Amino acid sequence: MPAHSETKRLPYTPQQMYDLVADVGQYPKFLPWTAAARVRSTVDHGDHVEMLADLVISFKVFREKFGSRVLLWPDRKRIDTAYIDGPFKYLESTWTFSEAEGGCDVHFEVDFEFRNRLLQGAAGMFFNEAMQRIVRAFERRAADLYG
Repeated sequence: MPAHSETKRLPYTPQQMYDLVADVGQYPKFLPWTAAARVRSTVDHGDHVEMLADLVISFKVFREKFGSRVLLWPDRKRIDTAYIDGPFKYLESTWTFSEAEGGCDVHFEVDFEFRNRLLQGAAGMFFNEAMQRIVRAFERRAADLYG
């Protein structure tokens, strides 16, 4: 059951980073192993927006689609993701963005487990490197958009 948590201080506003992470449809342009993204629906609940989205992840011979419920909390600068369907037993992630000297602190947490033991074992071998590459991809995207 890999889990990862990290906080980075970046020279952008919390709003800029929130907007970047909330734009799920753009993920295939910059996120490693993301072959496709589709937003199924968005519903505005007043204090938050609920998005249903699909991502297609492709790595070597592995190609899987999974669906997520993404809760966007614009006033709190928080994004919560929960797994709906696909190859996982579960997947949960949280992004928070807060004011900090010189920019903002971006905090990211993810926890998941694959249904398939073989995939889970493979994920465990490259998980930390993969999470670091994903976080760096968001940093590079922010530099491209806002730098």
